[in-house]
Order: sequence, then C-alpha cells, then structure tokens
Amino acid sequence: MLALDGEFGLTNSTSAESIQRGILTAIDDINRGGGVLGGRPLTLITREHRSISARGIKNIRELATIPGLVAVFGGRFSPVVIEELPVLEQTRTLFLAPWSSADDIVDNGMEPNYIFRLSLRDSLAMPFLLKRATDRGLTHVGLLLTNTAWGRSNLEAANSYLAGHKTPDLVGTAWYNWRDRSLIDKYQALADAGAQAILLVANDDEAAVLVREVAALPPQRRLPILSHWGVTGGDFVGQAGPALQEVDFSVIQTVSPFRIPKDRLAPVLETAGRLFGIHRPEDIVSPVGFLHAYDLTRILALAIDRAGTTDRAAVRDALEQVGPYHGVTRDYDRPFAPGRHEALGPDDLLMARFRADGVLVPVD
Repeated sequence: MLALDGEFGLTNSTSAESIQRGILTAIDDINRGGGVLGGRPLTLITREHRSISARGIKNIRELATIPGLVAVFGGRFSPVVIEELPVLEQTRTLFLAPWSSADDIVDNGMEPNYIFRLSLRDSLAMPFLLKRATDRGLTHVGLLLTNTAWGRSNLEAANSYLAGHKTPDLVGTAWYNWRDRSLIDKYQALADAGAQAILLVANDDEAAVLVREVAALPPQRRLPILSHWGVTGGDFVGQAGPALQEVDFSVIQTVSPFRIPKDRLAPVLETAGRLFGIHRPEDIVSPVGFLHAYDLTRILALAIDRAGTTDRAAVRDALEQVGPYHGVTRDYDRPFAPGRHEALGPDDLLMARFRADGVLVPVD
C-alpha cells in the first residue's frame, strides 16, 4: 500500500491531482505486469492537507500506523513537508517527494534519511534562473519571494550562487505573504532599484495577481519575469487570463512531455488515456507532478522487489541500490545512492512558456 498526502481541496490547485494520476498510472502498469513481490498488487490511499501544515502532520501520524504501508508521497508545498519532517523521522516513515523543492526536505539531518526526492531542488533552481537572466542580458535582477520556508530556501540559494559570480547584480529582495491581493508595490520597488528582470518564487494565485498588475502597466515598464515552478501547480493560466500573453513570463521545469521521445511516452499515455483521458502531451496538467510521480512509483516498486519485503527500513535501504532504471523522464544509472537522495541534477533543467492556449511548452 502507498499513500499520497497532498493539497487536495485547495482552490485552483492541480498539483495533488497530477501527482495522484502519475502514481495511479504507474501502479496500473506495475500491476498489469504482475505487481510486486511475485504477484502482490500495489494500491494507493490519499489524504488531503490543503497546504495546512497541521493537517499534514496529523495525516503523517495516522498514515504511519497503517500496517503494510510502504511509503508516503508528498505534494507541492515545501513548508508543509518541512513541518512534517520531525514526525517522519520519529515514525521512520519512508517519504517520496515528486514536487516540493526546498533543500531542507532532503538535507534534513536524519540518520538514516527516509526522504527521497525526484524533483527540483532550490539550490539548483535559483542558480539556473540567475544564469538564464544573465544569458538574456538581464544583468540587474530583483527577487520577489514568498515569506515562507520555500522563499527563504531560494534566497539562501541565490546568495550562495551570487557569492561566486559577478553577474547578475542583485538590486534587492522583496517579500510578500500568501494570499496578498496585490504585489505591484513590491514589483515597483525592485524596478525603481534598477531591476531589469524579476525572479519570482510564487504559487499560482499570487503569480496571477502579479501578472495582471504588470500587464496593466505601460509596455516599457513591464519587466521580464523568470519564475520558479509553483505557478504550474494550479490554474495560473485561468487566473492570469489574457494578461499572461502581455507579459514576458517564463518558468523553470525539470521535464517537458514535448521533449520526451514518442516511443518512451506512448506507453504511459496509453495507460493514462485509459484511466484519465490523457492521450497527448497537451493533456498532462501540471506535467512535472505527473511525470515525476510516475517514475518515483516505478523506482519504488523496483526497490520493494529488491528488498523482498514491504518493510520500510528494508525498502529504504533498497532505494539506495536500485538501478539502472529506464524511466519516462530519462534513464537513470542509479536514481539514488547512500548519501545522495536526489535523483535529478543541473542537467535536467529547462525553461518553458505558456502558449496562448495555456499549454506549457519548452523554450530554447
């Protein structure tokens, strides 16, 4: 049995459902291939936390007591996962992160470490965004960050990168709070300080507010926005509306279904089409959640077979030994190893933009 503790029930959010669909697509493929441990099927149960840490903590405490539960998958929100870490350590619950990116989720001081991530990491994301700005000739940037553990993780990553690089020049950092109804004053303060671009760390709600406000400015005052990927976990396109096409807005990703070879993606789409009506790359909502969760589930199944048991400690140890794995996102020699619980690296990053029809597509 597997579990997903995600932000189900959060208005406009699509990330938990995307992760769930990725897990269920992988489970269907695994079970049709004979399951695990010589014929045992995998199943999935879900819990919702609505991005509220107290709910997440309660969920982990309850899930940890379920006999036969092998692992818990997390959702999009790093602050929730970070608050869950003490309970995960106390209960020695195996936790797989297919989305949340704060460094401290994996760099948690646990011994042994029960957290594994196939996802973006802030100390990879922020340097990539800063370098992308420089490559575009945007040598003076401002950071617009959410006042959470996720935002602070990105500030630390930015400062670490900038300490060893002369460009870009960081002209200032502005903070906003979750559910703020306007961000334009903070944007304007960074612009007045000389920013040629804004590096944004936001989820869909606040990012949509900013895009609408920037689009209302005269064209010469609309700075390029290079965004972290929280915006792709909800109805950002619908909330931003036509304003999105009036702003130079790009977002970091780790994978795009449009760059996966057709012969590799087709079997996944065949199953996802039968289960969820996902027949084309364009149909995959919040693609990183779906694709990461699919590969993580397949890797977990290999670890269960390698361990020869569903015992969490044994599966944890086996996860460090699995490989090679021919995944949908890419091939992995060894997704994880002792002392390395991150499956992705700097070569896995790309930028994407939203087309006029709302589909997220990669850009060179």
